[in-house]
Amino acid sequence: MESFSDIFAQVLQAMLANKLRTFLTMFGIAWGVGSLLVLVGLGEGFRSGQRKNLADVGNDVIMMWGGLIPAVPNQHTAQRPYHLTPFDEAEIRQLPDLRSVTATLERTDLYEVSQWSNTSSRVMGMEPNYAEVRFMPMGSGRFLNAGDLLNRRRVAVLGQKTAQLLFPGRPYLDQSITINGTEFTVIGATATIGHGDNNGDNQRVMIPLTTMEELYAMKGNNLPRNALTSIQYQSAIHGDSTAAKAAVHRVIARDHGFDPSNQDAFDEWDTIKTSQLVDKIFDAMDVFLGGVGVVTLGLGAVGIINIMLVSVTERTREIGLRKALGATRRSILTQFFLEGLLLTTVSGAIGVGLSAAFMGLLQMLLTDKMPGFDPPRLVWWSAMLAMGCLAVSGIVAGVYPASQAAALEPVEALRRE
Repeated sequence: MESFSDIFAQVLQAMLANKLRTFLTMFGIAWGVGSLLVLVGLGEGFRSGQRKNLADVGNDVIMMWGGLIPAVPNQHTAQRPYHLTPFDEAEIRQLPDLRSVTATLERTDLYEVSQWSNTSSRVMGMEPNYAEVRFMPMGSGRFLNAGDLLNRRRVAVLGQKTAQLLFPGRPYLDQSITINGTEFTVIGATATIGHGDNNGDNQRVMIPLTTMEELYAMKGNNLPRNALTSIQYQSAIHGDSTAAKAAVHRVIARDHGFDPSNQDAFDEWDTIKTSQLVDKIFDAMDVFLGGVGVVTLGLGAVGIINIMLVSVTERTREIGLRKALGATRRSILTQFFLEGLLLTTVSGAIGVGLSAAFMGLLQMLLTDKMPGFDPPRLVWWSAMLAMGCLAVSGIVAGVYPASQAAALEPVEALRRE
């Protein structure tokens, strides 16, 4: 009876006897596996990049701005503008469907000057809980607090880029800047927000909302003195904004005299809905890219089946001779089982390794270089799925024709051409 080592040696000998065929078969398998993993990884990279962008905004945030009220629903003629106010914010704060509400007032036409430099960043009046609603990592110092708001203090928190522009290579905490000639004390600076060249949130100056309302109210015709730029809130139910938005719409519509069912009157961004939409888009992309990869992988599987069929057919006489010399059906099947398994697992492992190395290189070169996109990364479930499918294909491709040949009588097998 042949030992396992003898059978394994015969497998290697058979593979080395047809080096070119073995190489091309293994190359096709490795290419199929690598293509599948890179395509699935590409879709996951897009998904990851979009999730990071949304995470930089905040968790479960809905942002609302002033809007235009159509005289007739679904028509954009004779529209009446309205602006959000602190009264709207106070009303919304009472709603049980919300867990947090904050307001902002911002302008982009103000001029900031330090002892060392000057710039024209976006100036935003904020409330202390802005850092709870929105993503606001502090790099140094502190954020605005209730005392700053109550006492209308002239203090400022700088975005990371603005701090670099106004204080190039110099300390900025407790230093003074002027905003349109009015002096403010710098109490803190944020850490970097966003990725790559997405510097919008890093180029801003944040001051107490009450100070902003007193010194830099919004400018324009027919604007209320206390107009706000936006009201931002979070739903009490994580991942579901339906009830929160409906409640807010009722309050805003009541305060400004229009029907809450008139959706055209609301100018808002729901990050919850956006996140759900992004997931659906990239689920579809994963299916599409995975399907393309599976087709490529299927070509490799067909190659395995074809090669194993040819290999068994060529060696039918060898099988008959081995049976005549006492080889068992089990040892013959084991040899072809091992050959199919070895071809697929080694080739698949090479494909996984090369694709992982390629995606790792892209991670090193492209991470944080393209806003909204992360480089492709290895998705282990797709690697395991690819290896499993190939292993089954190789085993079936080797064992089935070998079992047919091993079932022949030795004399019949030896007569086969």
